[in-house]
Amino acid sequence: MSEAPRRVALVRTAQVVAESPHFVIHTVECADDHAWWSEPELSVAAQIILVRRGRFRVSSRGREVMVDPTVGYLHGAGEEERFSHPAGGDSCTSVTFTAGALIDELWPEPAGGSRSAVSPAVSPAVRVDPRLEFAHRMLPRSLDDPAFGGAEAVLDLLTLALRGSRGASPGHAPGRAGLAERAREAIAAAEREAADLVGLARLLETSPSHLSRTFRHHVGMTVSRYRNRVRVSRALAAIEAGETDLAALALALGFSDQAHFSRVMRDELGHTPGRVRALLAA
Repeated sequence: MSEAPRRVALVRTAQVVAESPHFVIHTVECADDHAWWSEPELSVAAQIILVRRGRFRVSSRGREVMVDPTVGYLHGAGEEERFSHPAGGDSCTSVTFTAGALIDELWPEPAGGSRSAVSPAVSPAVRVDPRLEFAHRMLPRSLDDPAFGGAEAVLDLLTLALRGSRGASPGHAPGRAGLAERAREAIAAAEREAADLVGLARLLETSPSHLSRTFRHHVGMTVSRYRNRVRVSRALAAIEAGETDLAALALALGFSDQAHFSRVMRDELGHTPGRVRALLAA
C-alpha cells in the first residue's frame, strides 16, 4: 500500500510595510524546511508575490512553479494554492489589492470568475526580468507616500509582472495631453478629491494606470514627482515667509512626517528644510 501524501502547516510571519485603501504590502518571512506540500489555502484577493531571498514551490491552477528571485507569481481571488519548501526558508514581498481601481484595467476580473479566468494561458508564474526585480527592490523608497508614489510604484510593478506572465496584455497607449494638464491643475489647486492617485483618476473620469501613463508621457515625470515639486515649491514659499515650525509645515503639505518632508526636499533641492531655512535667513 502506498503511503498517503504528507501535509504540513506553514510557519511564516508577515509584516505590513505600507497600506492604502487600494493595496497592502507585506514582507513575508517563511521559516519552513520541508519537501511536502502544505495544506491547501484559498486566496482571498488578487496578489503579486516576489522573492527577495530563497526559493519555494507553489501549486496553483493545476501547475507547479519553482519561485525564486527570477520567477514570481500572481493569483486572483478564490484560487487554491499549496506550497513546499525543499530548500529551506525564504523572504518575499506580497502586494495584495484590496480594491479594484489599481488592477481592473490591467487585469480585469470577469463576472462570476477569478482574474486568472481572463485567459487560461496566463500562468501563475511571472518571469522576473531585471526591470521587474529593480522595481521590486526600489519599492520601499516610495512607501512614505502610499497615496501617490506608492500607488504609481505598485502600478509599475503590476504592469511589469503581467508582461512577464504568458498571455498578458501590455496595456493601452497614453491619452491626450489635455488629461495631463487637467491633472496638473487639480494637483496645483490641491483639490480635496485628488487626495490620492485613485481619487485624482476618479475626478478626471479615467483609470489610475491610464492617468499615470498619460501624465508621464506628456509631462515628463510621474504624477507623484510632480506633486512633490508642487509641495516643495509651497514649502519654499512658506519658509521664505517666516514659517519656523517644520513639523507642522510637513503635515500641512501632506507629508507623512517631518522625516518624509526632509527626504523629499533633499531629493528635489539638495538641501533639507532646516538647511533651506538657514540659507534663506542668512
